[in-house]
Amino acid sequence: MPLNDNDLQALRVAVLALEHPGLPARLAGMVGKPLDLLAMALPPGATQIISAATHKGLEAALKVAVLTMRGSPGTGSQLLHKSLAVASGAFGGAFGLSTLPIELPVSTIIMLRSIADIARSEGESLQDPDTALSCLQVFALGGNAPGDDAAESTYFAVRGIMAKSTAEAARYIAERGILEEGAPMLVRFLTQIAARFGVVVTQKFAAQMVPVIGAFGGAVVNYAFIDHFQDVARGHFAVRRLERAYGKDEVRREYDRIRQDLKN
Repeated sequence: MPLNDNDLQALRVAVLALEHPGLPARLAGMVGKPLDLLAMALPPGATQIISAATHKGLEAALKVAVLTMRGSPGTGSQLLHKSLAVASGAFGGAFGLSTLPIELPVSTIIMLRSIADIARSEGESLQDPDTALSCLQVFALGGNAPGDDAAESTYFAVRGIMAKSTAEAARYIAERGILEEGAPMLVRFLTQIAARFGVVVTQKFAAQMVPVIGAFGGAVVNYAFIDHFQDVARGHFAVRRLERAYGKDEVRREYDRIRQDLKN
């Protein structure tokens, strides 16, 4: 069954969000410098601290996704989530690298709750481990991994790369109902996400480190950060909703057609 006009428009908006993320350009515009140059100028040891904070944030988000979001009723305010992220960013912008191991997990959990509300609005049930893990997948869909080429960074390519680890992690959680720290399938799932999410985190932190940024700039950067992942989440869960309605093959055909049209 072909997509109706409203669903075709929803898919077009999703393609724009998922294939043309604007966060790097937005952050570069805020600070007036290319993010790659800023990232190269980070202080010694920053890469290790960012990597550790990224993994810590994702581990915390996984626990929230599996242990607390299942029974969370209703929907929250996207504006509230943005406000909380802004406050967290102001804290990080004021105190710099030393606060990242605290600020990033807080920001990641705030974003996850926002992503979960978007998933719920698109008809997803957070009782399903696959849905909860799909919320975490958004952090991978919103960034690129080092060494990615154009083919590997497309939305369906990233989903394909993560399909096996996501299915294994969902099956593990469904069977056990609990999280065991260090379980290989969960570690594999989070490592795949961290490889992509860490790139965006580095860009965010590099922007916050510009001397003129400070607390106010940190708040603005975090607003752009959560706004970016909310857009990616809306696109991701719109695609999943359409797949349930029309089938994966039909949605993929229309998605690829729209993506090609946008390139031409």
